[in-house]
Amino acid sequence: MRRRRRAGSRPAAFRPPASRAVLIAVAAAATAVLAAACSAGPGTVPAANSTATIAAVGAENQYADVISQVGGKYTHVSAIESNPDTDPHTCEASASVAQQISSASLVVQNVLGYDTHMNKIEAAAPNGSRRVIDVQHLLGLPDSTPNPHLWDKPSTMPAVARAVAAALSAIQPAHRAYFAARAAAIERSPQPWYHLIAKLRARYPGTPVATTEPVGDYLLQAAGTRNLTPFACQAGVMNGVDPAPQYVSLQDGLFSGPTVKVFLYNQQVTDSLTASFATAQRSGIPVVGVYETMPEPGYDYQCWMMAETAALERAIQHRTSTERLK
Repeated sequence: MRRRRRAGSRPAAFRPPASRAVLIAVAAAATAVLAAACSAGPGTVPAANSTATIAAVGAENQYADVISQVGGKYTHVSAIESNPDTDPHTCEASASVAQQISSASLVVQNVLGYDTHMNKIEAAAPNGSRRVIDVQHLLGLPDSTPNPHLWDKPSTMPAVARAVAAALSAIQPAHRAYFAARAAAIERSPQPWYHLIAKLRARYPGTPVATTEPVGDYLLQAAGTRNLTPFACQAGVMNGVDPAPQYVSLQDGLFSGPTVKVFLYNQQVTDSLTASFATAQRSGIPVVGVYETMPEPGYDYQCWMMAETAALERAIQHRTSTERLK
């Protein structure tokens, strides 16, 4: 059986999120929403010291959000992948996507084989003044890194924010202090998330969990959980390859007893194989849906990570399922 992926999403102008009342209950010290309104007009490639709005692109909307938080009123930011009901792995280059990237002064992309269409478009539309932040290489990760879902790693976005501030400052040096201050705010703002991760690691060390694929694996590692799903099984589902029968049997067996405490699955990609793992719910195992792109509207990156981690905590502590973020 081959994995059936959902249709790709269309590029959309990124809109900074509004605050969500539900997250007030999730975290008493909720993260401040730093995103500012973007220019409504089309982006242009500004010269150094220009006061024109900087056109920027995030390959995924979580990266677009961080660009917007850093760049604020001096940026117009677009996200190529922004639909939480589609599979980002299947995004294909289109004329509109090519136009967005070719006119951008700044691009932030994940790489590690995740958004290689970005490289193809950039090569086809060379622009000597375009700055590209490649998160894989920013973090010093080799091509052999098995899990491309880098945004769940707590150290990723502060590094991206610093790189974005440096790139925007090179484009508009006059606003260097503005960009640096907003990047510093992003570095401080995830503290409630970090505290919740530390709380899970301290109170529930080694909690056994199961997953469909490695979306959220970096978060699970940071929280000190023990993922019992073999990575070869996760990678097969991620890459649209049928996992070996022994892995499927092992995964099904995890749900037949009390071993697994939480089951996490990729909310954006489902098929008959991943749906079969929903037997976890019938076995009384709480289920948590995780996302590859930030749910919109209503979330910024910090609130999204906080919400997914809080869902994990509810599942461990209260055996409560959270299949979708509202």
